[in-house]
Amino acid sequence: MLPALESTAYMVIISTVLSAVIGLVLAVVLVVTAPGGLHPNRIAYRTLDIIVNILRSFPFIILAVAIIPLTRLIVGTSIGEVAALVPLIAVGAPFTARLFEGSLKAVDHDLIVATSSFGASTLQVVVSVMIPEAIPSIVLNVTLATISILGLTAMAGAIGAGGLGAVAITYGYQNFDDVIMYGTVIVLVVLVQLIQLIGNLIYRRLR
Repeated sequence: MLPALESTAYMVIISTVLSAVIGLVLAVVLVVTAPGGLHPNRIAYRTLDIIVNILRSFPFIILAVAIIPLTRLIVGTSIGEVAALVPLIAVGAPFTARLFEGSLKAVDHDLIVATSSFGASTLQVVVSVMIPEAIPSIVLNVTLATISILGLTAMAGAIGAGGLGAVAITYGYQNFDDVIMYGTVIVLVVLVQLIQLIGNLIYRRLR
């Protein structure tokens, strides 16, 4: 169980961080190029919007199997925790992008207009106003994304990713060992509670 927990933690931390970074970039582009944004660009917005929607529409298992050639190209294998990062990020990045897009859109528009009126560039408005104002909401969304990715890592165990999901399926379900199977479920529930608790604490501090 302990090595599986370490593998799950590795997959969750790495994929969450990379998904958050990529998602924030995508969210900024979506907000800036959207109709009524700082630099409206219909083609750029619609193209990115469609790509994000397409990636979000795929069930994780189907996407993970569909991009196995890409996974092999990037990491050299399609099995293991490192290989699982590719589909996890492919699903996590567009998911966090939508969450962060909502956070950025919730920033007071008058504050953005006031900053722009003082001659601030688009980059300055984004970095000095939009992101700092949206940070408390972003923290909550990162918490939600982390919990979602934790669930996906358990699902990834069914396709050779390792971690707690593989333990529950291989040693629990397939061997008819209810102790291991439900023990894994309890561990996952505890992890979700800890992640949510930490996220709430950080959010209250930032507020």
